[in-house]
Amino acid sequence: MDSIQKFRKPTNAITRRVFFRSAFATAGMLTTPWLGFNPAKAQLVREPDQRRRIEAAIPTKALALPQKHRKLLIFDLNVGYGGHGSIPTANAAFKLMGEKTGAFETVISRNPSVFKPENLKQFDAVFLNNTVGNLFTDPALRQSLIEFVYGGGGLLGVHGTTVAFTRWPGAHEDWPEFGIMLGARGANHMDSKEHIFIKLDDPDNPVNQPFGGKGFEYRDEFFRVHGPYSRKRVRVLFSIDTDKTKFKGQPRGNVFRKDNDYALAWIRNYGRGRVFYCTIAHNPYVFWDSKMLQFYLAAVQFAMGDLQAPTIPSGRLTPAIRAQENLGWRLGIEAYTFHKYTLFEAIEKTALLGLPYMGGLSFQKVSKEIPKNFDYQLTDDELKQIRLKLDSAGIHILTYYFHDIPGDEAGCRKIFEFGRKIGIETFMSEPLPEAMDTIEKFCDEYDINVALHNHDQKASPQYWHPEGIMKACRGRSKRIGACGDMGYWMRSGIDPVKAVNTLKDRLITVQMHDLHELSPEGYDVPWGSGAGRTEKFIEEIHRLGIKPTMFGLEYSYNWLESMPEIARCIDFFNKVSMKMAK
Repeated sequence: MDSIQKFRKPTNAITRRVFFRSAFATAGMLTTPWLGFNPAKAQLVREPDQRRRIEAAIPTKALALPQKHRKLLIFDLNVGYGGHGSIPTANAAFKLMGEKTGAFETVISRNPSVFKPENLKQFDAVFLNNTVGNLFTDPALRQSLIEFVYGGGGLLGVHGTTVAFTRWPGAHEDWPEFGIMLGARGANHMDSKEHIFIKLDDPDNPVNQPFGGKGFEYRDEFFRVHGPYSRKRVRVLFSIDTDKTKFKGQPRGNVFRKDNDYALAWIRNYGRGRVFYCTIAHNPYVFWDSKMLQFYLAAVQFAMGDLQAPTIPSGRLTPAIRAQENLGWRLGIEAYTFHKYTLFEAIEKTALLGLPYMGGLSFQKVSKEIPKNFDYQLTDDELKQIRLKLDSAGIHILTYYFHDIPGDEAGCRKIFEFGRKIGIETFMSEPLPEAMDTIEKFCDEYDINVALHNHDQKASPQYWHPEGIMKACRGRSKRIGACGDMGYWMRSGIDPVKAVNTLKDRLITVQMHDLHELSPEGYDVPWGSGAGRTEKFIEEIHRLGIKPTMFGLEYSYNWLESMPEIARCIDFFNKVSMKMAK
């Protein structure tokens, strides 16, 4: 990051408005007041030649079909720093890119009030454009941003965003969870036009598709980030090719890493949120480079949820997990498997098993330090501790069991608000039939599924049989379907393979079991070793093109000493999925 330059500022408010409006108003880019506007920087996009270059480089077609009208918030406030010269060119490029491709609408602001929940909810993603310094300190606004992302919103950052929410100058940490969410901190670099060679760490990732699987060389100011960066936290898209690059120039800060790992761009999930960062954004010419604009279009569409891309961290990938990514499958531990332990202990056990996913359970205690049920009565600080525990373990909670979602609006909203805050994709529940109208409304409002769970006929008179679930789903949103508990199906004389053919795309998530015998007394055994035709069931899922929220590994036997049997189930699923992915 260059030292702050001295600019000749306009002498009065009228002159400042002329600079301001001529740079952006003709593009319709301003909808809220900008704070700390630097008119000298804005001249970069007033130059006709530069604007022509941006327009000529803009992609004309979206990389993925938008699922709905999308809206991007660009926030480019700098505090204690003059701002990068590339900010206005990036603003113009993103604005025009959204218009030309039809992929998204753009709103640009420097007003922190845009992060109030009632304002933020209109957006699909937030782009913090080279934001340096402590952008806002209001705890309510920070909580709103965290909940926006964790609940499924997108977050994009470039270059200086790694020192957003720090006290500048000096980049003194002021909001550690933001750095964790983004994936890194730091702004150490060499020259502002350093020449490096770049290797694609994940060449087949859809966000990398503009590069055609080939590395490239580039000149810009490349940050060397530090903790919380880790390949166990983020999916690295590309990095400095240290075999080809010779580090030259004057270091600004400690630019050398002992592990020789210089990631430049990555993606990740934080809860349900889709996070993107790239350091290539210091110089204005980046934003009239057609390849980089295609890359940034891919990043926006990923963050908004239209371009699907795998995000399991680079350091946690295995051949089996790569195969499951190709199939669109996710294997995770159902919390009931470890319900005799706390949630934190279950998270630790799931991580030891090498799985990135798990389910949640409403009647499980959180931890020894938080001896409360994992439910909607937890405080924001307690939920924060859960987020940080999950992140440190590399685990995402995809599903959550709440036995009876209430049918009254106030009670139902409490459950769905909790699901949003903790990043749930699918509730598993057995609600009363008369509650379904209210539940369906909240499913659509919150974009959270409800999968109707089955116990036996006595405990689940409406849902024990797939036909009963199909009846409950008739005419309803596709966000309502089945949580197929294979163990109870088999104990009730229901063939899981026939059940999945009855449910088809109404099968939202699966709790998988294999039993030692097909009877009410059947108990869990490692997958593939019992009477459940587990491989045939998985093959049928594949044949029908079903992609459950999670293949939930629920091992309900030998509760305190089940880890070896669970590991055998995982090994079985990995082998089957690798075979099917070929």
